[in-house]
Amino acid sequence: MIKNTITLLTLSLLSVAWGQHSPKFASTPSLSPDGKTTYFSYNGDIWQAPTAGGEALRITALEGNETNPRVSPDGKWLAFTSGQYGNKDVFLMPLTGGQITQLTYHQASDEVESWSWDSKQIYITSNANNNFGSYVIDLNGGTPKPLFTNYFNNTNGLVVTPSGEYLFTSSMESASQTTRKRYKGENNPDILGYNPTTKEFKSYTDYEGKDFNPTVDKQGKIYFISDENNGNYNLYTFDNGKKVALTNFDTSIKKPYVSADGSKVVFEKDYMIYVFDTATKSVTPLTTTVNTNKAIEKEQSYVVEDNISYFDVSPDTKKIAFVSRGILFVSDIEGKFIQAVTDGKERVMEVKWLKDNETLLYSQTFNGYQNWFKRSANGKGNPTQLTNDNRNNRDITLNKEMTKAVYLSGRDEVRLLNLKDNTSKVIVKDEIWAFQNSTPSFSPNGEYVLFTAKRNFEEDIFIHHITKNETINLTNTGVAESAPYWSPNGKHIYFMSDRLNPSYPLGMQNPSIYRFAVDWQTEAFKSDQFDKLFVDKKEEIKSEITKKDKKTQDKKANSTKIDGKIVTSIKVNTDGLLDRIELVSDRFGNQYNPIVFADDTKEVVFYNTNQENGKSNLYKTVYEDFEDNKSEKVFDKRADQLLKRNKNVYALIGGNIYSFELSKGKPEQIKIKHNFTKNLADEFNQMYYETWAGVEENFYDETFHGIDWNKMKDHFAQYLPHVNSRSDLRILLNDMLGELGSSHLGFNTTGTEEKTKLNYRTYDTGIVFSTDKPYEVERIVRKSPAYATDINIKPGDVLTKVNGQEVADKVNRDTYFTFANTQEEISLTFNRAGKEITSKLHPISFIEMKSLLYDEWIYTNKQRVNDLSNNRIAYSYMKNMTSTELDRFLLDMVEQEANKEGVILDLRYNTGGNVHDKVLNFLSQRPYLQWKYREGKLTVQSNFTPSGKPIVLLINESSLSDAEMTAAGFKALKLGKIIGQETYRWIIFTSGKSLVDGSSYRLPSWGTYTLDGQNLEKTGVAPDIYVKNTFVDRLNNNDPQLERAVQEILKEIK
Repeated sequence: MIKNTITLLTLSLLSVAWGQHSPKFASTPSLSPDGKTTYFSYNGDIWQAPTAGGEALRITALEGNETNPRVSPDGKWLAFTSGQYGNKDVFLMPLTGGQITQLTYHQASDEVESWSWDSKQIYITSNANNNFGSYVIDLNGGTPKPLFTNYFNNTNGLVVTPSGEYLFTSSMESASQTTRKRYKGENNPDILGYNPTTKEFKSYTDYEGKDFNPTVDKQGKIYFISDENNGNYNLYTFDNGKKVALTNFDTSIKKPYVSADGSKVVFEKDYMIYVFDTATKSVTPLTTTVNTNKAIEKEQSYVVEDNISYFDVSPDTKKIAFVSRGILFVSDIEGKFIQAVTDGKERVMEVKWLKDNETLLYSQTFNGYQNWFKRSANGKGNPTQLTNDNRNNRDITLNKEMTKAVYLSGRDEVRLLNLKDNTSKVIVKDEIWAFQNSTPSFSPNGEYVLFTAKRNFEEDIFIHHITKNETINLTNTGVAESAPYWSPNGKHIYFMSDRLNPSYPLGMQNPSIYRFAVDWQTEAFKSDQFDKLFVDKKEEIKSEITKKDKKTQDKKANSTKIDGKIVTSIKVNTDGLLDRIELVSDRFGNQYNPIVFADDTKEVVFYNTNQENGKSNLYKTVYEDFEDNKSEKVFDKRADQLLKRNKNVYALIGGNIYSFELSKGKPEQIKIKHNFTKNLADEFNQMYYETWAGVEENFYDETFHGIDWNKMKDHFAQYLPHVNSRSDLRILLNDMLGELGSSHLGFNTTGTEEKTKLNYRTYDTGIVFSTDKPYEVERIVRKSPAYATDINIKPGDVLTKVNGQEVADKVNRDTYFTFANTQEEISLTFNRAGKEITSKLHPISFIEMKSLLYDEWIYTNKQRVNDLSNNRIAYSYMKNMTSTELDRFLLDMVEQEANKEGVILDLRYNTGGNVHDKVLNFLSQRPYLQWKYREGKLTVQSNFTPSGKPIVLLINESSLSDAEMTAAGFKALKLGKIIGQETYRWIIFTSGKSLVDGSSYRLPSWGTYTLDGQNLEKTGVAPDIYVKNTFVDRLNNNDPQLERAVQEILKEIK
């Protein structure tokens, strides 16, 4: 274990000079070789400023974001990363002025890391051929060269020491997951070293937390980030081989960079740039002035058409209220006269007209949470806030009389809102969940509230008698019954369900629309209708009077008082209720979200379905006495909302409002042509608080991993006034989320203001070219376009032309395979021993090429298992835990399992999904019987019985999420041996929520625990037999883990 020496340096001990403005959200800083000039990215451009303080000068102004400025050791060149053409490329500019040169062209993300000490080469990280890897490119251009082989030698942050040793890290936690704080586990990043000349490899650190971002000066002094001292990222170095802390900040630093002469280290902290003086050990902020253009405060224009998210029609059918991009609008019923009635600084999500046709009830965020407001629909006066809750109030429905509303609140409450006095009360507390809900509603007579709550992750349908305060679970099954809707006549409750399969974790796979009668009922009699044909007029009148008297008597006998009115009570008979369930929709395809309206003697059920060619459409099924049920398509798109006013139905389809007659007619769009303005500053502010609140309400751990989540909100909110771009917001929110130290978190956002004018695509053919001779074919990737037998391309061929254009050896090869338009075919010409050969191919994307390289690694593993076991062991690999990979696994078993004596399931590098239960069920199958045809061979049942043979599960530090669930289940069920390394500790089941502009954030809401209560996010899954594959093993294409798996199975089957 490396001993630690702590040199504590806190901001409280510093004399900080704030003489000039220190720009917020300046990032990725670096230094000139002498440390006198600092380079940084700010507002999408590269700037330089005197390290001692002074005015900053902008030195780039390309389209897109420029980051990662790096000055060559000789001080002549600046390399940087730019997104000018839609992806990150490497650019080069002379510091004395002159032409900016593009060095990389691949569609992948290419990011500058460092320079060689002779200033002739630039080291970059790229995801061109795998998740991420290290490359080198010459100062004068040419094709980037990968530094390390093997698809899974994922390296980043590479710098080179004066002695020629590469320093780098190899972990997601030092690449895409740097914002995740306090991670401890086997996938932690360490400072690694590899000498390409001597082939010597070493690990400079072995702390179980995070050590990453090495930077080195010309004396070989190494500086880096570690969180070992206090859980925050601080600056460290090595002193005679000992790990030494140089700072002890209580907020984290980012991106340290040391000057070549070793005099200064710059880094980001609290969204500013700081300078560490290596001689005095003092830290000062970079004090400089920059010109700022606060563009996000400018109003931007948006259109309503195609962008309506919610609406309601007034009871008098003269007006519409609707929401677009979080603003509440009111218009006439034809959509001609429109006015916004909210200012857009907060997000409106739902709206309802009240009975007076003049007042709106709507939900709007307040401190990040949805709360209820009332206001005049004419926009005059101020709104009235009805609730002030730190929980999301949502999914509201009004009763028939429009005197009450029912809605969901937070994770556990169904509430009733009195629309006369604006009071709200809780009527049910249960496991509701704070999102992914069915909307509650009232029975037609207002007697009951109909809602769903969770039982073992599955929705059950409940009713709550408002007067009696009694709640009944109507379904209580092991699968989900969702989206219940009470028929207008009170006789049936409609719902959607996959009645044979739980909805978790895969989601509802095959839902259909069903209904059940609330009590045992008889259908109408045809004979009664026949008798009516011959009733005498006087007798008919007398009969009607008798019926009315009987109806009045029945009403009194079966009445209840609601809102001061006597109404006929609805009897709900739970005895035999599940026996009364009947199918409403077609069994073909999936059907969702029933809505039921009355049309004279008919009952019309609307629902969305993909039963027609897999495309989602709006359908209806009509129930009418003495007629067969009729189902037909209403519209060739799905409806997101439906409501009825008089004889008309109004629908929200594709972001627009449509109307049609209930009994007939095709939906016709209500054309709403309207432009409005908002500014990004207001939206970003609102999105920040809504994201925080959504995580507060839904994060799986109520202790927030020991973090004060309220404190984090206030801490990061202080930087909101300085956010000047979507990129700044992205950084800020991901930093805040990262404080939870959790997996499955993230904020994702894109906007039109970030789009570049020019975008390019890189195509591939399946040819792997030589590293040293970038135009010479080294090999052809299996299953690629170039692998086809009629394609005449061989190793040793030298590429001379692409689409007839001659190539140049010194030009980056990617330039010839990167295009602004789609390429359906590509022509390649080669020189083969002096002979010209041309082949046409259908190219593939670079993403597809990476997948084929991954498949090639899998194929190599399978061949290795076959060779080592003499074809006695089945091998299957799953890239992730999706249904596609499940099918791959099952096909592997179909092809191999019956003819092999053991099984290896390889989940190394598996990125998760949700099919763990299906995999474990298959692996659990054991032989239980034999059968045979007369004089035939005895055959076991079940057909596939892997659990009757030795099974080995392979895992490693990159096995994450559902792969960890699978490993934990495999261990609990004692299905076999687990070999490899401990899993990632990256396992929380997650979903996400959308924000006002289409941005989204992830919600890790469902924790996973072993049967004895261990949180897999904190423990991972340990192997039974620990075997580590090292960086050098991968470099040399060795696989000790796979070899050990074969050995263990062979021991059992000998």
